Amino acid sequence: MRMRSPRDRLRQAMLFEAGGLILVSPLFAWANGLPLIPSAGLLAVLSLIALLWNMVFNTGFDRLEARLSGRRADRRPLWPRIFHACFFEGGLLVLTLPVVMLWTGLGWWPALLADIGLALAYALYALLFHFLYDRWFPI
Repeated sequence: MRMRSPRDRLRQAMLFEAGGLILVSPLFAWANGLPLIPSAGLLAVLSLIALLWNMVFNTGFDRLEARLSGRRADRRPLWPRIFHACFFEGGLLVLTLPVVMLWTGLGWWPALLADIGLALAYALYALLFHFLYDRWFPI
C-alpha cells in the first residue's frame, strides 16, 4: 500500500507547526499573561519537539492503520481521526511538560494546566488540519 513519502511527511509536519504557531501563540500569551515574544519562543521550541514527534507518530500510526484496516491515511474516517489527534497530543504532552515548566518557571500543576490548554487547542487544530491536508495533498 502506498504511503506518504518522507518529503510529503516533512511538508505536512512543517505546515502543521507553522500554522499552529500563527494561531496559538497569541492565545497562549493572552491566557497565561505572558508577553507575546517569550511565548512565541517557547512555542517555537515546543513546535520543534512536535515536528519530530509528528513525523515519528504519524508514520507509525499510518502504518498501523494500513496494516489493521487496509486503509490509507487520506481515507481515514472521523473516529480514527479523533483517536489520532488525541493520541498525538497525549504523547506530545508527555514530551513537552518538562520544557514548559523550565521555560515559564511554573510549578508542575500550573505548567500541566497550561500544557493541557495547548494540547486541547492543538488537538482541535490537528483534527481540522489533517482532514484538510489529506484533501489538498492526497497520497
